[in-house]
Parts: sequence; C-alpha cells; structure tokens
Amino acid sequence: MSAAAAQPYEPDISSTKRGGKAARRGVLYLAAIFFSVFAALPFAWMVFTVFKSNQDLYNGQNVPFRFNEGSPTLDNIRLLWNQTNYPTFLQNTVVVSILVVIITLLVAVPAAYSLTRLVGRWGENLGIAIFLVYLIPPTLLFIPMTRVVAVLGLKNSMFSMVVVYPTFTIPFCTWLMMGFFKSVPWDIEEQAMIDGYSRVGAIWRAVLPVSLPGILTVIVFTVALTLHEFVYALAFVTSSSEKPVSTGVTTELIRGDVFFWQSLMAAAAIVAIPVALLYTLFLDRFVAGFTLGAVKG
Repeated sequence: MSAAAAQPYEPDISSTKRGGKAARRGVLYLAAIFFSVFAALPFAWMVFTVFKSNQDLYNGQNVPFRFNEGSPTLDNIRLLWNQTNYPTFLQNTVVVSILVVIITLLVAVPAAYSLTRLVGRWGENLGIAIFLVYLIPPTLLFIPMTRVVAVLGLKNSMFSMVVVYPTFTIPFCTWLMMGFFKSVPWDIEEQAMIDGYSRVGAIWRAVLPVSLPGILTVIVFTVALTLHEFVYALAFVTSSSEKPVSTGVTTELIRGDVFFWQSLMAAAAIVAIPVALLYTLFLDRFVAGFTLGAVKG
C-alpha cells in the first residue's frame, strides 16, 4: 500500500463553510421575500379594489387580484372626489399636520436638548416620565381634553386637534430626541463656542445639522400619527367641513349598512401613497434617527 493511500480523508472545511453560509443567506432571502409579499398584499388588494365594479368585487368566486368582470373603472374615484367632501378632508388634514409638526418641533427639540445637556442625571428620569405620558390611552384623556377644548372655544373646529395632538406627539418625540442628542459629542458644541458662537449659535450651527436624521424621524412620526388618529377627531369635530380624512371618510362613505368599499379604499390609497413615498425617500435618515437615538450617552 502506498503512502498516499494510507493518509486519512480530510474534508474540505472551506467549502463546507461556504455551503453553510450560502444556505443561511438563502433562508434569509426567502424569509425577506415572504414578509415583503405578506406586507404588500393588503396594499395590492386595496389598489385593485379601487378600480373594481360592484359585481366584480362582491362575487366571491372572483380572484381578488385581477379584474374578472369588465375593465377597470374610475367611477369610485369620481364618487369620492365629486360626491363627498374628501378634498376638504384632505385640506384639513394637511393644515393640522403642518401645525402639529411645527408645534412638536418647537417644543420637543429644545426640551430634549435641555434635558440631555443641562439637567444632568435628572434629565433621563424626566425623559422617562415624559415618555410615560405618551403611553396613557387616548380613551382616558379625551374626556378631560373635551373640557380644555370647550374652554378654549374650539369645539367643532379642526384647530381643536392642533391643540390636542401635541399632547401625545411631544412626549414621544422629546424622548426620541433625548436619545439622539446623547449620541452627539460635546466636542462639537465646545469647538463651535471656541470659534466664537454663543450656546444658541452652537446649537443652531453645529448640533441641529448633525441631528437632522432625528428631526426627520420626529417629522415623519408626527405626520403619520396625525393622519391615523381617530378618537380625538371623532370626539371633538362633528361638522363635515372641519373633519380630517380619518373621520370624514368613514362618516360619508358608510351610510347605514351600505359600505362604499371601492371609494373607501381610494381614500386610503390617496393618503397612504404620499406617506409611503415619504418613508421611502427618507428611509436611511429615518432608520439612523431611531438607531442613533437608541445609543446610551
């Protein structure tokens, strides 16, 4: 027997590792595809529903993700736009969202900076206390908030939502920005003040530009929360001309036991598509705002 034949068999460890790595990557890709399709199916069903006729939608034998009877129709969008106050609902929602974002930024950003930089150890405890306010269910607060709205003379006005919504956007956004400011090094401010800026100038020139991902996170979160809030809008506003999309659409497109599903889906899609684009355009900064905001200082 030759010496070469007497040597024991040694498996190729490198190829085994490559095979295991490829298998894990394949499982990861399959899981990502599965969850992507799972998340996209409701949106796809919503879009298909918008352009379906009644006989196509309500026939249980039809495939939901195709047009089975007839061609796509725009009648549902015409009904939404011409026979309801949907344009007014959109206008009210945009005005409320912009005002709530401005109020939230004006309060949450200085508060978060002050609690992070100026208060010391009490800052984190106060930040947690502020965040706990956000966890209080709206169903427990809308009764006392009704009294506040009545005292301010804002009953049945969209500006009542401008007053109420910051009560739950400011606590969370303050807590979020506190975590982000902790990740901004002191050296940036100190260097700016050495260069001759005041503390306010250092914050404006040095800290806020670095904090832009966190600020964009606050804006996106506030807009999304304002769009889908329902309890306060339902409790404080009854006039159709003052309602936002969240309550206006449901009250005008659900008439007794008749649900105008196609127009309801159209109303949801018109609002959802800009929000989805907003998330997509600022996804990197949005993720950076949450991940950097989670860093402990």
